[in-house]
Amino acid sequence: MAIIGYARVSTVEQTLDLQRDALKETGATTIYEDTASGKNADRPELVHCLKALREGDTLVVWRLDRLGRNLQDLIRIVGELDERSVKLRSVKESIDTGGSVGRLVFHLFGALAEFERELIRERTLAGLEAARARGRRGGRPPALDAKQRKAALAMMKNRDMSVAEISRQFGVSRSTLYSIQSASKREANRGITGNIQRRACA
Repeated sequence: MAIIGYARVSTVEQTLDLQRDALKETGATTIYEDTASGKNADRPELVHCLKALREGDTLVVWRLDRLGRNLQDLIRIVGELDERSVKLRSVKESIDTGGSVGRLVFHLFGALAEFERELIRERTLAGLEAARARGRRGGRPPALDAKQRKAALAMMKNRDMSVAEISRQFGVSRSTLYSIQSASKREANRGITGNIQRRACA
């Protein structure tokens, strides 16, 4: 049963010495180290560290925020470790999932994370319902209003300016202009089809 440490700092200017010393004091024989922001999903040494852990091993970190990018990410990692019978120990928070108190703490963390997700979901649904009550639909507002779309389509048709120049003038991306153009063509096609059907029924 090995004790393996993981350390992380967010920038190259910071030093890992403090974390190294703390992890060595716990008996860690191997320490994996990353230099990456906590929000950065690319933490190659953490990947190697998690792969190296075996049943009965203990993963030690200086602080919990060194391991997870956020609470949900931390709970996910701890859950995966628990499934593999790997314990987690945090030096600063004095948490050890090898004991009943440590496991209880993470059960509480999991419940809080679920509570937070449910609150966000309820607020989102309430916001959409309020918007519908005011006659608005969900989603982003259009990048250009009807008058601007008409002007942009005319400029694209005349070809006096490039699409890149038109996009800069209206402050939108070229893909937005192409989407507006495609939507206009579809609408025109629907109008033609509707006229043909009305004439056939006449």
